[in-house]
Amino acid sequence: MMLGKGLNYSQRVFRYYERYKDIIPGYDEFLSHLLKPLPHSIRVNTLKISPERLIQRMEAKGFILKQSKLHPWFFEVEYTEERGLGATLEHTLGYYYVQEIVSGIPPIALDPKPWEVILDMAAAPGSKTTQIAQMMGCKGTIVANDISRERIKALKSNLDRLGVTNTVITVCDARRFRSSILFDRILLDAPCSSEATIRKDPSLQLDFSYRSTKWFSRLQKGMVERAYNLLKDDGVLVYSVCTFAPEECEEVVEHALKIGFKIEQVNIPLKHMEGIVEWVDEKGRRYRFDPDVSRSIRIYPHFEDTGGMFIAKFRKV
Repeated sequence: MMLGKGLNYSQRVFRYYERYKDIIPGYDEFLSHLLKPLPHSIRVNTLKISPERLIQRMEAKGFILKQSKLHPWFFEVEYTEERGLGATLEHTLGYYYVQEIVSGIPPIALDPKPWEVILDMAAAPGSKTTQIAQMMGCKGTIVANDISRERIKALKSNLDRLGVTNTVITVCDARRFRSSILFDRILLDAPCSSEATIRKDPSLQLDFSYRSTKWFSRLQKGMVERAYNLLKDDGVLVYSVCTFAPEECEEVVEHALKIGFKIEQVNIPLKHMEGIVEWVDEKGRRYRFDPDVSRSIRIYPHFEDTGGMFIAKFRKV
């Protein structure tokens, strides 16, 4: 796709997302949300404080907290204080984690239980790892893996700050991860083209050639294959990406089905769409996916004033 050099940034962004025009309902409203600032949100860390007590402390400082429909731990936050959510005493003490609402969906879909053994294949900086630990009450074991030593620093810092005590950190390309034990559940919040994070990061460098979507798709398929081999029989894999690209979403889900996974329905209280089963890309190439791919979910920014995300839940059979 050729984009005119004279186009301003917003025009270039809108032209980029045209490839999804036929699969996104309310497309004009979708475009209007792309460049709007993302609402602030947090997750209360119940390992250290109750939601009620945190609300009292934060509202005394001038913050306004509104509970999200997603889960009782998540709140949208309004404030005028210049220092922001990352500079309060409560944040330093690990009473909450600054986390986008849709980021909380994959651990909820994973549904970890106390005393299970969990693998987070691409864990840094730790938003979902710490949420999983919180859901487990720090009982059981989480292996938090990431390929980047630099990002591992942030992961370790967040685990320490939030008081997570049941997590082991590993540094490895997830496609080559080896373990002498098999896992009850695996979260794969995979590296991706990050198209759905543009509200969070307006400076996002979009690949206008779309080559990165193909590269990430190959990477993601390799990680899914490794996850299959690391799971116990009847184990659960949750796959998530913050992109709209079918090459990284439905195409990867179809690959998971081919290697032996069974897909399960994801149920959340936020508005969402089913995974698509047909799509025509910017070059007129038609994609047809396995009908079971529709059990995955797509979340668009204009549905609930959030970021975007794609989530699929699998069981090893």
